[in-house]
Amino acid sequence: MVIKIDIDYDKNHNLKIDIPLVLLQDRHTMENIIKESLSKSITYPEYAALLQDLAKNNDTTGTNKAENLVEYTKLNARRMKRWDKTLKVNDAVKEQIEKIDKKITWLVLTESWCGDAAHVVPVMQKVAEINENIKVQVVLRDENEELMNNYLTNGGKSIPKLIMVDDASGKVINTFGPRPSEATQLVNDYKEKYGMLTPEFKEDLQRWYNKDKGQNAINDLVSLLHV
Repeated sequence: MVIKIDIDYDKNHNLKIDIPLVLLQDRHTMENIIKESLSKSITYPEYAALLQDLAKNNDTTGTNKAENLVEYTKLNARRMKRWDKTLKVNDAVKEQIEKIDKKITWLVLTESWCGDAAHVVPVMQKVAEINENIKVQVVLRDENEELMNNYLTNGGKSIPKLIMVDDASGKVINTFGPRPSEATQLVNDYKEKYGMLTPEFKEDLQRWYNKDKGQNAINDLVSLLHV
């Protein structure tokens, strides 16, 4: 879009600049949207604690309190607790992560009921813990609609969605999600063959996550760090 700015002189020969209203209005730039979301974000430990509390109180994030979403939240609380204890990063990968010398914030869009998030977000935290320059901050998708709408996947509000922000410049340097690359390929292949994801496939996907033990997501994240 080209915005025209008119420059002229008035009758007293004073410079007169006519700036379009669109440039004078307080527009929601991407940087401002991210800053706003970060201002209400929580840390990963706080998010993990939130899931435990929701599970104990038969509750879920979001306005939809359907029973199935509550049950997913309970299941995900257990999954995250297990991954927090068992996820491993090998020494070679740790060395790559330790090379990051600039401060980066990993802003993560998620919801408590999301099955993929329960497997993937703990991996993000595990990677971030290796280098103090990487910080994970979590926001809920349905409470950050403007941010989510700028990071759709194939037109959908798929989560988890990781937005990597350079702290110094405030610019987005990369994104990741909602699934690791191998899981994404499995989903795409199945959709192409059958048109939609069945409950049986979703169970197979959960088994894939358990077998992979977070390694595909770890490798994907490291590749995005350009180390």
